[in-house]
Amino acid sequence: MSNRYPRWTTLEFLDFCHPRLREIYDYWDRRRGGQTMPRRADIEPMDLPSFLPGIVMVDVGYDPYSLTYRLVGTREAEARGHNPTGRSVFDNWDGRSQEDVLENYRLVISKKCVLYDADRTMDPERNWLEAGTIFLPLSDDGETVNKILIYTEYKDRQG
Repeated sequence: MSNRYPRWTTLEFLDFCHPRLREIYDYWDRRRGGQTMPRRADIEPMDLPSFLPGIVMVDVGYDPYSLTYRLVGTREAEARGHNPTGRSVFDNWDGRSQEDVLENYRLVISKKCVLYDADRTMDPERNWLEAGTIFLPLSDDGETVNKILIYTEYKDRQG
């Protein structure tokens, strides 16, 4: 599948991404303690107070495969125009296309890797655009991705 916009599953994006995306990546990296992925229990929301409005947590289910919004921060809910907490990502995705959004999840789950999405989705009704989104896998058993922590940084359209 060819990308319609830049997406990274390697860490080169850390050299040029928004500093806030680097900051949350560094936190995730410290919390995994040398493992492939940290557990959800390793992530302490109170360590990330300034990030909380922009955090999205997605539960990954298997047999059958499912993606469910577990938590959607207030800024993210506002950016979407609704709060999809408790709903399926398949029916409540946010991005350029469902195919592109679901591909991000597929890559994180199958490769057990961090993903940086450089999509610059812009809402003509608002004065911001995305500065990038980071997907950070979590695993309770160290092998299977069972949650994904997502953070999007925005910048002013004029800036």
